[in-house]
Amino acid sequence: MFELSIDWSWVNPEAFSIGSLSIRWYGILYACAFIASYYAFKELLKFDKVPKDFADRALIFMILGTLIGARVGDCFFYNHEYYLKNPWEILYTWKGGLSSHGGAIGILTALFIFGRKTKKPYIWILDRVVIVIGVAGFFIRMGNLMNSEIYGHATDMPWGFKFNKDDFASHPTMIYEGLYYALTYFVLRFVYRKLENRPKPFLIFGLFLMMVFVFRFCIEFIKNDQNSELEKVLLETIGLNMGQTLSVPFVILGIIMLIYSIHQQRPAPLPAEQPEIAHVHRHNKSKPVKKTVTNHQQKSGNNQKQKKK
Repeated sequence: MFELSIDWSWVNPEAFSIGSLSIRWYGILYACAFIASYYAFKELLKFDKVPKDFADRALIFMILGTLIGARVGDCFFYNHEYYLKNPWEILYTWKGGLSSHGGAIGILTALFIFGRKTKKPYIWILDRVVIVIGVAGFFIRMGNLMNSEIYGHATDMPWGFKFNKDDFASHPTMIYEGLYYALTYFVLRFVYRKLENRPKPFLIFGLFLMMVFVFRFCIEFIKNDQNSELEKVLLETIGLNMGQTLSVPFVILGIIMLIYSIHQQRPAPLPAEQPEIAHVHRHNKSKPVKKTVTNHQQKSGNNQKQKKK
């Protein structure tokens, strides 16, 4: 029987090298994730009254939150026993990986600090930043594709990929996730613009959590397990792997946020400029103002004249 599949084993994770320095596709696409989400965030804020450097400062906090949270999360969610014995190796970013759930926790923490620094309400920031996380998620998953990692179970579907030296095709789950994250961005941006850039507090954040982590919970059924000791315990006790277990609290939080948003009021529209009124006001200033005298004032003036006489 003729087998349809895509051979991905020829793809080299290394893009190029400079001497002994190896530049990998994953690093390039991770950088693209931050750059693309930065410009998407700037575009999103063009109708909001924020300082010009607001997106620049937010980017710094997002980068730090993502990298620290994703690295620490990967170390302790998937291989905590090893890193508790060798904590200094947490800094060896070239050894091991990055956890998306850890990155999510890192971003939430970093944006909380950013909100305190900028005096902006925490939920106001979250309702806007989470929209562009889908952009970053797309590029990061494409990086996973170039690394031939975190793919799914074997499949006979025609779009199955043969990764590494496997003699069978597998679900390219990183493509599924990447395309879904891109869709998440477009859906949330549409909702945000449809609500005239002033959604009810907690609405966009709640939608984001539900869309992303319900999907993440479901796709774990066709992804290969990470085979960590803690994950084996979870599978034996509750029947869920690490990705699904970590997704559940985010889904619950998303439900709470959506329910809470129902009882919130939409922010008042920003005061719009009125050029026509301003033009009339300037035009009236150029004309001399005529002093009008009422009948009462005229009578009182005549009486005073008669008294003088």
